[in-house]
Amino acid sequence: MKKSPRGAANNISLMLNAVLGADRFEKGPVDVAELALEYTKQIEPSSHIVQIVPEDLPDCEGALVPGEGEPRRWAIMYNRKQNAGRRAYTIAHELGHFVLHRGLVDDDPDFDGGFYCSKNAVEHGAGRDIEKEANEFAATLLMPLDDFRRFIPSDKLANLERLGQAAERYGVSLTAAALRWLEYTNSRAMLIASVDGFALWGKSSEAALKSGRFIRTKNEMFELPAASMAARKEFGDDALTGISQLAGVWFPEPTIEMCMRTERYDFELTLLHFAGKAPAWQGEEQFEDACTQFFPVTGKR
Repeated sequence: MKKSPRGAANNISLMLNAVLGADRFEKGPVDVAELALEYTKQIEPSSHIVQIVPEDLPDCEGALVPGEGEPRRWAIMYNRKQNAGRRAYTIAHELGHFVLHRGLVDDDPDFDGGFYCSKNAVEHGAGRDIEKEANEFAATLLMPLDDFRRFIPSDKLANLERLGQAAERYGVSLTAAALRWLEYTNSRAMLIASVDGFALWGKSSEAALKSGRFIRTKNEMFELPAASMAARKEFGDDALTGISQLAGVWFPEPTIEMCMRTERYDFELTLLHFAGKAPAWQGEEQFEDACTQFFPVTGKR
C-alpha cells in the first residue's frame, strides 16, 4: 500500500510527541538532521541514511543518493549556500523521499542515481507527483497543523511579523511558514513573491481563491501595481504590520498590504489581507494532523 505523505509525517510527530512532549516546540524546532539519521536507522537498520552533507549542487537544492553496495546505504546532500531555514526544509524533503519513494531506485530506471531536487521542487513541490508528496511530508513534519493552529488560530489574521515568529518556532523560512498558514486559515489572504516589480508566483488561501482573489503567473507576466510597497521599494516597519491600500490598487476592493525584502535571496514577499469571508459558507477542513490522528528569508528580521 502506498504511504500517505501526511500520514507518514504525522506518525513521526506522534513519536516525537511521546519522546519530547506535546510542548516540544516551546523548546525548539525539529532537529531534522538528527531525526533523519536516527529514525531511518530504526525503520531500516541495514539500509538507512548514514550521512547528511553540504555540497556544491548547481541547479539543485538537495538530493537523496544511494550507495553502490548492497544493502544500500543513503546520503542526503543539500546546497551549502542555504541558510538554516532552507536547509531544514531541504533535509525534511529528502527524508520524505526516503520514507515514501526509496523503492523507486530499484524499480524505476529514472531514479537509479537517486533523487535530485530543484529549488522549485523543494519549495513548491513542482515537477513529478513525488516532489509534491515530499514537500507535503516536509511541511507536515516541521510544522504540524495542530501546533500551528494553536500558535495562529485559523480565524486570526497573521501579519509578516507574526509569521516570522512562526518561522522561528519551526526553524523554517518565512516563505514556508506563510505557505503553511495559507493552507488552513479561514481569512482571505494571498502571498506573492516578486523581483524587480514582477511576480514570481502567488498563492491564495482557499477563502481568497473562492472569492476570485488570485493572480496568474504560470504563462504570463504579472506586473505589481505601481502603488505597491514592493514596486516602490518601501520596506520599513510599517511594511511588516501592514498599510491600507485603496480599492483598485490590487483588486476592486481595499486591501491590507504587508511586504518584506530579503537581500540574501534578492526577492520580496508581499502578503495581502482582504476583509470578510469567501462568498460561500466554508467549514474548517478536517486535517489528519497530530491532534486528530495520532515550503530565502528566515523568521528573524
